[in-house]
Amino acid sequence: MSSEIKQPPVEKTNLHPRNLHRQGYDLDLLMKITPELTKFVKPNKYETKSINFSDPEAVKTLNRALLKQYYRIKHWDIPEGYLCPPIPGRADYIHYMADLLAETNGGTIPKGEQVKVLDVGTGANCVYPIIGNSVYGWEFVGTDIDPVAITSANEIITKNNKIKDSIVCRLQTNAADVFKRVIKQDEVFDLTICNPPFHASWQEAQAGTNRKWDNLNNAKSQAPVLNFGGKNNELWCKGGEAAFIRRMTDQSALFAKQVLWFSTLVSKKETLAGVYKGLRTVAAKDVKTISMSQGQKVSRIVAWTFLDEAERAAWKQKHWSDK
Repeated sequence: MSSEIKQPPVEKTNLHPRNLHRQGYDLDLLMKITPELTKFVKPNKYETKSINFSDPEAVKTLNRALLKQYYRIKHWDIPEGYLCPPIPGRADYIHYMADLLAETNGGTIPKGEQVKVLDVGTGANCVYPIIGNSVYGWEFVGTDIDPVAITSANEIITKNNKIKDSIVCRLQTNAADVFKRVIKQDEVFDLTICNPPFHASWQEAQAGTNRKWDNLNNAKSQAPVLNFGGKNNELWCKGGEAAFIRRMTDQSALFAKQVLWFSTLVSKKETLAGVYKGLRTVAAKDVKTISMSQGQKVSRIVAWTFLDEAERAAWKQKHWSDK
């Protein structure tokens, strides 16, 4: 049984108001922009055009079409088996972070190359930097522990003139580090973002895959594959997201005056208590939790800063004024 959309497209009001994907997927337009998508589009039981979201190649081709139509990315591909993220959810994170930066800028979103963002675990797909640069003109540094992912991201960057001077990628040479070794001594960032490994083990990641397939197909698959892909380091790490975020919060204190806002996605509600405890331990000055939802999936962003309000105002004057 194919895993098609279960209802006709309607406005996705749970997405951020500026999200370009609130109206669902205009597949007719996307097929014109990316003709290779056509072979994956078929009517569902409502006679509404859709794709089989359990087909990794269909999902990747849809992403390619979305990035071309909405973010003017002409060339985009990822190696087989690497994470192919859902674009609307990635865009939501970027838009909510734009709102966060606006709080330090009198309600106006700071745009352009003066805004510097660090994407921890940018992956082979480079999607967060693509969206952030395309929509807001921000400059990005992407990091990853996987040399293949860095090579893939760099290939995307170099093949698209629009972003090639605004995004750079750096290999994290120590898997135990998050900010160390990638943030330079005299470097500052207005924002860091991260989608940390969700699971604590390969077995847990596989169980999550099985649940996703059950939801999509309403039946067990004998050999499930990840429709959105994902290599081990993208999906799991020892201790799962709780341990990864703890390393992140601990190391963030080392760069307390070099970053305006740190942030991370937190997928599991039960992880939050440990995150807040860790942020109290490192004496974060302000912590914000932002809820997000895409379809049935609910997650949240936790953001923190070591700068008080006066220091944030000074940051704005130094880095954003008259630009």
